[in-house]
Amino acid sequence: MSVRTPDPDPEPDDGLEGFGSAQPSRDSNPGWLSEYELAEARRHLPMLYVEAIPVRTDGSGQVTEIGILLRSTPMGEMTRTIVSGRVRFGETIRDALFRHVENDLGPMAFPLLPPQPLPFTVAEYFPIPGVSAYHDDRQHAVSLAFVVPVTGTCEPRQDALEVTWFSPEAAASDTVAAEMEGGRGTLIRLCLLYTSPSPRDRQKS
Repeated sequence: MSVRTPDPDPEPDDGLEGFGSAQPSRDSNPGWLSEYELAEARRHLPMLYVEAIPVRTDGSGQVTEIGILLRSTPMGEMTRTIVSGRVRFGETIRDALFRHVENDLGPMAFPLLPPQPLPFTVAEYFPIPGVSAYHDDRQHAVSLAFVVPVTGTCEPRQDALEVTWFSPEAAASDTVAAEMEGGRGTLIRLCLLYTSPSPRDRQKS
């Protein structure tokens, strides 16, 4: 099975061919690479991605649900993943996060992003399995992973079929991890460790 870090979503200004959209001119997005240039870049450079794990929280800020996307692969297999995509040339990390969350979850998701988002971990995807916990058969990719609270209605777009909201316990299960592409079950578990209250916080509550 081919496991991949998703490409940016096929917006008109992204210049990504497919999904019935035509390749725009370089004038509309001069920082974009053609398919040939992207393939060449992947042969020589690690690619920078952002990944977002959407969460819902209670009144005290504790995570109550984790949103995981359901996608269909070109081979017709159903897999689960998270919000993910490349960072454009000249784009801030925050802007890239907002763009990909909106692309995957819809414009009414209303993500809560601080002025300077900080990742909870950095994931390295390698084309050779076993180098790290994460695998992408096309490329070496470095991904900044973020927890992103959302307060609105999530309506999956692009190639996502649905977003399923799991309890933290269910999201960390072996069953869900086995369905996640590219080893992203590890990211879900790291997210839960990052967001879980400390013993001192539990005593206070």
